[in-house]
Parts: sequence; structure tokens; C-alpha cells
Amino acid sequence: MDLKRFHIGQLIEKTVTESGMETSRICNFLKCNIEDVEKMYQSENLSTNILLRWSKLLRYDFFRLYSQHLILYAPALIQEKKEIDKKYSLPKFRKSLYTKEIIDFILEQIVSEKMTKDQVIMKYRIPKTTLSKWLAKYKV
Repeated sequence: MDLKRFHIGQLIEKTVTESGMETSRICNFLKCNIEDVEKMYQSENLSTNILLRWSKLLRYDFFRLYSQHLILYAPALIQEKKEIDKKYSLPKFRKSLYTKEIIDFILEQIVSEKMTKDQVIMKYRIPKTTLSKWLAKYKV
């Protein structure tokens, strides 16, 4: 899957098809009609409220796709020490930052020789020790 550009509506439609969920159940849960559901399938992006409802209904974390995109493609943050110590009102998440899909994607870049280890470290800002642990753990 291309995490740089993805069409959320198509991914939702694919997940619905794979799950075999009936349209009537979807319409009841989302409180909409069939035409609205079809529009959502065609939409490249959806509001967070709608996406949250789809995630609950299909029991799939569609927000994880956006998190993976941010991990791989967001620009590096340049912070001064005083900014790091600043208290934020939103919680900070650290656990399970890299999913199995992201690890597989990055290791595939190295194995297929599309990128070197140094290129991966520079492009995706993955710590060298983390990459080394992945290579050892997954015996690449």
C-alpha cells in the first residue's frame, strides 16, 4: 500500500467488501442513506467524526494510516530545549510508534536495495539503533 497518497473512501469500501457487511447495517450505524455511503466511498478524505464511526463499525483503525503517513513523510521537527520542556494540553503517544507494516516497508526498502541503511535513517528519521534492532530481530 502506498502510504504517501491513499484514497480513504476506496480503502473503506474495500474493507466493507472484505467484511461482507450489509449496506443496511452501515446506513443504520452511520445514520445516513445509501447515496451518502456511496459518496463516502468516492471521497478522498472524510471528517474525523465520520472516520471514527467507520473505524468503530468496521473495527479497523483508519487513523493508523494517517499516523503511518506522518511517521514516514512529515518534515523533521527542530525544537529548542525550552520548547521540549513545555507542557502540552494534548497527550503524547510513544508506545507502538512503528507498526509491523511500517517496519516491513522499511526493511523491504533495504532488502530490495532501493535504499541503503543510511538513506533510510536520513529520509525517515529512524534512529540507527532502532533500525539495527529491526534488522537483527527480523534477520534481514
